Amino acid sequence: MIKTILIDDESLARDIVKHYLSNFADIEIVAECSDGFEGLKAITQHQPDFIFLDIQMPKINGFEMLELVEKPPAVIFTTAFDEYAIKAFEVNAVDYLLKPIERSRFDLAIQKLPLRLNAENESNTRELLESAAMSPAQHNRVVVKKNGVIKIIAVSEIHYLEADDDYVKMSTTEGIFHKNKTMSFFEKTLDPGQFIRIHRSYIINLAQVTKIELKEKDSYIVLLKSDIWLPVSKTGYIKLKAALGF
Repeated sequence: MIKTILIDDESLARDIVKHYLSNFADIEIVAECSDGFEGLKAITQHQPDFIFLDIQMPKINGFEMLELVEKPPAVIFTTAFDEYAIKAFEVNAVDYLLKPIERSRFDLAIQKLPLRLNAENESNTRELLESAAMSPAQHNRVVVKKNGVIKIIAVSEIHYLEADDDYVKMSTTEGIFHKNKTMSFFEKTLDPGQFIRIHRSYIINLAQVTKIELKEKDSYIVLLKSDIWLPVSKTGYIKLKAALGF
């Protein structure tokens, strides 16, 4: 038996999927969820083979939820979203159903499902999240999980980011959090008018800068409002000067 979970804040949308699934006896619905928090908990509990996932949901959206899943299952998206997401779906071999969902299109997605249930699924999902993150809709906040608690951090609350092995450490108004992303990812997705990469290991929020000092010949350091001094590379200093207009 193939296990699935329906994650959608619209009960009617879940009912339609359930109705269509009634023709597939080998697929069992093990949970229904109305938001990303419930979805994350259900995935952890039931370990489904695949999920039906809406993107635009309250609290945290579908992409943000997937980022918090350690081993993402295969995904069939049931949504209407922007061009960034559609491109991401097509490139990374994860199927999607645009609402209102047509029966014939639904059946086609299920027929292709065996190709999704393979060892490369996690890699495909990670690549999809990287692509979808280029959407402007994903740029205003970062969702993290710490000690089992999910936090939504507005990017304006980020003081600086620091490379930390396979993670990026975020120093924020609410404390320190880690995200399983790369510095390059954040450099591409954060607003360049607000965040500057001053060093291979650091990206800073320009609003946090209080002072720039020469440490030694051609070597600078920057002081943030949080009373933290950070090193600035030669390239970073050029970027910082341009951003601050001096």
